[in-house]
Amino acid sequence: MKRRGVLALVVATAVTACGGKESDSPMADMTAEEHARMQAGGTQGAVDSAGMVMRQAVHLTPAQERALGVVYTTVTRRTLERSVRTVGEIQAAEDRVVDVTPKIEGFVERLFVNTTGETVRPGQALLALYSPALVAAQEEFVIAQRLVARVDSSAEEAWQAAQAMLSSVRRRLAYWDITEAQIEQLETTGEVTKTLRLASPVGGVVLEKDVLEGQRVMPGQRLYRIANLTEVWVEGEVFEQDVPLMREGAQAHIEVTAYPGEHLMGRVSFVHPTVDIRSRTNRVRVTVPNPALRLKPGMFATIYVDAVVGTEVMVVPMASVVVTGERNVVFVRDEEGRLAPREVVLGPRAGDLVQVLSGVQEGETIVASANFLVDAESRLGSTGGAMPGMQHGAVDDTTTSPPPAATEHGHD
Repeated sequence: MKRRGVLALVVATAVTACGGKESDSPMADMTAEEHARMQAGGTQGAVDSAGMVMRQAVHLTPAQERALGVVYTTVTRRTLERSVRTVGEIQAAEDRVVDVTPKIEGFVERLFVNTTGETVRPGQALLALYSPALVAAQEEFVIAQRLVARVDSSAEEAWQAAQAMLSSVRRRLAYWDITEAQIEQLETTGEVTKTLRLASPVGGVVLEKDVLEGQRVMPGQRLYRIANLTEVWVEGEVFEQDVPLMREGAQAHIEVTAYPGEHLMGRVSFVHPTVDIRSRTNRVRVTVPNPALRLKPGMFATIYVDAVVGTEVMVVPMASVVVTGERNVVFVRDEEGRLAPREVVLGPRAGDLVQVLSGVQEGETIVASANFLVDAESRLGSTGGAMPGMQHGAVDDTTTSPPPAATEHGHD
């Protein structure tokens, strides 16, 4: 006794559940012509070049479609968008971070900014530094200034030499990060001070403080690290398959636990050129304005990048695709009502939709639901186990062209 197909069992179950008998199902209404067509499948058991059983086209009557709940959809073209979600960490923007280092040896007499986390203004005094070299340079400046005042301008050579000495000392003080205001004060008063103040070159927040009062400092030693946090970076990692969607300038927004329900907007400013070998992820940087300094470095954030997969691309519902592991198959309905398996090449997925790169044409009708039952019957038809009343014709699921057109088969 031949085994019955999957569709036959499902339909029989559906009819029984509705209070009918299996003999009243659409399978019992099989005509002699349908029976002959069912028996005509002469390629049962055929395999393709990969050794897989070739799927056969399936024919459903309107009653069978209603009983199984088969729904159709159309291959369309549209702009496909998706949101890539990942997590990241808020960091100070590297191009807004400055290290304060002395350019001369000396001793810290007094700290004006003495704690990490303080906010400083551009030009604000950070510390008072005593250095014998600074004291000597001040004395040279005062002497050169007096010399310029005493030399008669008529003695052009002597006057120019005095001016050159004054300019040289002035430049040396400026090169040591002595502010113009301090130099002007020295020029006005002529008084040599024991210490001179080092000022902050930028405004921002002190991230690190590596100096104490009384400490000896050397040229190049980092004393403070100051960051302007009015703009921050959020760095996260995306999976390898999402890398093509990451484009510089793409709009993004972030959410942080501290401000639930708020969406803070930003832009993708950089996509790292390498992929991490161990995690198979790619780092992405999002730049976010932070004028109120609400975002703190070290906070975790959820990143959403709005990416355009493609414009005017062919799409189908992901539910309409039978994913076998070896290939992706959809069932295309022709004018005669046959459901022919068609192998497709898929692109990126966006929600419930997926891009189709090849295999179907715009406007074709495909099975959108119950396709796993259709696929099972298609494979059973190739092994001789098809349900009665079903028409099968061997179709290699690697083909990309639809079956020849025939007289349209109408159904409800």
